[in-house]
Amino acid sequence: MITLHHLNFSRSTRALWLLEELGIEYELVEHKRDQNFRAPPSLSAVHPLGKAPVIVDDGLILAESGTILRYLEQKYGDGRLVPAPGTPDRAVHDEWLDFVESSAALPVMLTLLGGMTGGLPEGLKAFTSPELSKTLGYISDRVTDRTYLMGDRLTLADIQMSYLLAALGRTGQLDAYPAVAEYLDRLEETPGLRKAIEKGGPMAPPDRA
Repeated sequence: MITLHHLNFSRSTRALWLLEELGIEYELVEHKRDQNFRAPPSLSAVHPLGKAPVIVDDGLILAESGTILRYLEQKYGDGRLVPAPGTPDRAVHDEWLDFVESSAALPVMLTLLGGMTGGLPEGLKAFTSPELSKTLGYISDRVTDRTYLMGDRLTLADIQMSYLLAALGRTGQLDAYPAVAEYLDRLEETPGLRKAIEKGGPMAPPDRA
């Protein structure tokens, strides 16, 4: 049986969502953030990085949510959450899947860290603000007139995208991007994510900063 090590208010909701979406049997091990919003030492006993998500499957230990999503889909999925291999749609899908934790993550996480620490230094803010605007504009253009990133079909890329948008939404960063906010609403209405949140809690703290 798969074991998922889950941290509250974290990226590991993505893995929990996919497990629910695919109907895979799993054991959920929950870890709680401390008073400083840091991951507890118990996660370091599971993986050297001390972060979540981490899955254990037949002795294989994997971290990094994108890797976990790909692994679970390839081993246990039925192909309904990815376009067919070798097609242009698959290439576009994989670009979006990788975009989340590469190009998008830097301005998003800097913005969120700034909000948690009293604000970014002016030089860093001058870099981060236009990059965040570019990132959210790019996502907005994609999801305008589309239900999901790849059209009417939920994919791994949507699951991967969910955490960053949920974290931005709680701080009001999506207010100027209604298409992105509506896209996040659609993701949060999916049965798989609703089940994941019921079991593991919301992706981000509910109160706006």
